[in-house]
Amino acid sequence: MMETANRSGCPINLTLEVLGDRWSLIVIRDLMFGNRRHFRELMAHSEEGIASNILADRLRRLVERGLLSKRDDPSHKQKAIYSLTEPAIQLVPLLAQMAAWGRRHMPVSEELSIRAELLEQGGPPLWAAFMEELRHQHLGAPKPERSVFAELQTAYEGVVARKAAGATA
Repeated sequence: MMETANRSGCPINLTLEVLGDRWSLIVIRDLMFGNRRHFRELMAHSEEGIASNILADRLRRLVERGLLSKRDDPSHKQKAIYSLTEPAIQLVPLLAQMAAWGRRHMPVSEELSIRAELLEQGGPPLWAAFMEELRHQHLGAPKPERSVFAELQTAYEGVVARKAAGATA
């Protein structure tokens, strides 16, 4: 893990020094909720339009800080697979709370906030189940019976389909 001089020992400051830039949590979000594991997937499906040089820098930083791991993709010599580490998986409650705050105070879109709504409604038990599933996907832990990822994706796809049907009606 990279050692740097910190501004202070305050836990909020230290967390912000790792995650407080414009893109780090977005990259983690896309790995977590979009299961985007390759550089090209992260680039192509970025709702916010992250630039390739910024994405490369954030991935490098997140690996150095121990929030992501990187391994060669056995199917392609020039590809790497990024995975969440346990510290990144433990960000689920933080991201759920940030999303809940955003839903209450910001002009969110229905399709991009449905996952946040479900995470807020499900609370800590749902977060724990989602973290278990992420541990399976990214760390090789046993597969849980419940797929929170599938539930969140189904809800998202349902909103997208309903809005598309409404737009063509």
